[in-house]
Amino acid sequence: MCTYLTEKVDVAGSGKGTAGWFRLSEASVYFDHPVHAPAEHTLNIDFLNPGQGPSARVAVELTAESARALAEAIQATLASVPPGLI
Repeated sequence: MCTYLTEKVDVAGSGKGTAGWFRLSEASVYFDHPVHAPAEHTLNIDFLNPGQGPSARVAVELTAESARALAEAIQATLASVPPGLI
């Protein structure tokens, strides 16, 4: 069953696609059937810059366990950044 629930967030950064690096301006996060990952459902993250067309997209499909581990690693890394760098 698909929920069709999507969270969109503005982001600032860069992604690397088939044509090289490009600026990222948004990300979409949703839980759905994957296109490629060998799982029934995955947490899917699309990093993109709509102003540069469909090729300015980096897609990630993660199992729920992997997505949770990644979220924890991101939080831990940001928590360990010395004061003044963020």
